[in-house]
Amino acid sequence: MAFVLKTFGTLQLVDGDGNAVAFPEKGLLLLAYLFTTDQGSADRATLARFLWGEADRDVALSTLRKVISRIKARQNDLGVNILSSHGNMLTLDQASLSSDMLLSDKDEEVEPFSRLRQLVKLMNQPFLGPVHSHSRHFQRWLAERENDHIERLANTLRTASRLAQSRTESELVKKAALILFRTEPKDPETLQFLIRIFNAEEEVESLRSYFEQRRSSTSKGMAARTGSDDGDAKSRRSTSMSSKAKLEAALPLGPDDIRIAIPRLVLLPPRNQSARPQAGFLAASLVEDITIGFCVFNSLEVIAPYSAVQIGHQVETQKAFFERHRVNYILDTRISSNGDEVTLFAQLIFFDQNQIVWAERFSLDRMDLARDRRVVARQIALSVSSEIERHEALREDLNPIAYHRYLVGRRHLARLTLPNLRRARKEMKAALSESPDFAPAQSSMARTYSKEWLLTARGDIDLLQLAETFAKQATKMRSDFADGYRELGVAKLLQGAFDESAEAMEVAESLAPHYADVIADYADTLVHCSLPAMALRKIERAIELNPLGPDTYFWTAAGANYALGEFEASLDYIGQMADPSLADRLSAASWAMLGHQDKARIFVRRFREGNPDFDVDKWLSAVPSKEQWHKDLYREGLKKAGF
Repeated sequence: MAFVLKTFGTLQLVDGDGNAVAFPEKGLLLLAYLFTTDQGSADRATLARFLWGEADRDVALSTLRKVISRIKARQNDLGVNILSSHGNMLTLDQASLSSDMLLSDKDEEVEPFSRLRQLVKLMNQPFLGPVHSHSRHFQRWLAERENDHIERLANTLRTASRLAQSRTESELVKKAALILFRTEPKDPETLQFLIRIFNAEEEVESLRSYFEQRRSSTSKGMAARTGSDDGDAKSRRSTSMSSKAKLEAALPLGPDDIRIAIPRLVLLPPRNQSARPQAGFLAASLVEDITIGFCVFNSLEVIAPYSAVQIGHQVETQKAFFERHRVNYILDTRISSNGDEVTLFAQLIFFDQNQIVWAERFSLDRMDLARDRRVVARQIALSVSSEIERHEALREDLNPIAYHRYLVGRRHLARLTLPNLRRARKEMKAALSESPDFAPAQSSMARTYSKEWLLTARGDIDLLQLAETFAKQATKMRSDFADGYRELGVAKLLQGAFDESAEAMEVAESLAPHYADVIADYADTLVHCSLPAMALRKIERAIELNPLGPDTYFWTAAGANYALGEFEASLDYIGQMADPSLADRLSAASWAMLGHQDKARIFVRRFREGNPDFDVDKWLSAVPSKEQWHKDLYREGLKKAGF
């Protein structure tokens, strides 16, 4: 029977009937790697470095022998000989195994639209899915593969875009362009090429219209998924309220008037954290061009560049300036170096809640960026404006009193204590009494109940059911509201409904792909779903977006590393917490697993001072973990530590 190695989406082995076949994950990684080597062969030392990096060589080779033994046993069960060993070499039999990997240039002869259709189908999914390794050799190989995929897509897209005639072909070209855009191409010429595809060189509205069309389709799909049939009515109501909001925004505001006006944006001058002063001049010009680019939008106001530069250098008075001048959004930019590469990192912050709603990184390496910076600036302006419009859609038809009580309640949620949770709940109830359909207050109510369940640790199921009820109400009212799905995911997770939790978190992330808090909660869900490698990638992304984020970010990263057996990395993340005592149990378990009983017992004693009745088995029975090995690993560390 012929087998196929699937590498896009989920890394898996598939039989001739298209059914997934159980196979060791490390074995699948070896097969993928061997597909990219000369003659499909590699020596054992190379493969050990690929899987485990520069770890202890003898240990890595011993572990590799065990993996190979498991592979051979599985091959015997399947009656196939995909991988064979000859002395020190391992060889892939490509006659008995094919793959969807993009390897050779033979497909160059294929008709371009067929080739593009195949690339879109594959690259709309992550390469290798959640499979990950901390080996530098793996990381380098993965980067090479992904760069090759991007290059193939770009080359095929250029050919197809010149030949596209029918509507179907044009739609395919646009789908491919969106995928290429998501890969964050470093070449400004690529950005210019993408804008040309969307006919946005002269008419900037074209690209925005296309994104609006896609968002509308997504909203309808979400409505169908949730069983809602009032999507059109909500859309009409939103459009009507938008016009009303714009009319009211034109009226003068008094000092006590808290109506929602047209949102105001300030673009702060870039901070240069690289060793290249010329990058600062280039980035400053780029930000100025971005500011000018916002002039095409009627849906927001922009603070003039002169004032933005002045306040950018007065950090101590920034907050007062933003409050006095009713600034809602801040575009913060900084230049940094990563090796030889210089990049501009831009993030859009919603000032009212100190929430990151969008972030992107752009390369400043190419000298012709000076020539093409207006193209890049236009793209940033489009992206930021689109995010602001999406974010404002949640706020534009608000009752002002409800919104005010909601903001007060959100401030109480910044520090999670039982008194603060109850204060927040009181404010959210007041907001809902003014506006019963206010989704942000409903999702925040859900958060107060789920966090109370965690803090009290009494296992009160009624709290979780209330959290789920309010979260569902929020998603029903706003099918495009990420926070509603986020809180639904948290409530489901704490009830042990792992798959439903992960599904809700995936929807939340798709609705707000740059919302750091959503990504962080998704990562926490994946840890409890016993998918630590995937969780680590998510939480590292959240930390990148919100480097000064709360301790829960680093706590989640520590838990993911512990589950991966990376105990030193777990302790490193705990060390970055403002209050590492919150993770004393995890610190104790990590030190114990590293063989440092003396250090482990320090954390055990400190934790028992505040929790003298702590029982490992009782606690683990209440902590949601999908796989038994995950609980067993935690139990082993805690018992070794002395709990």
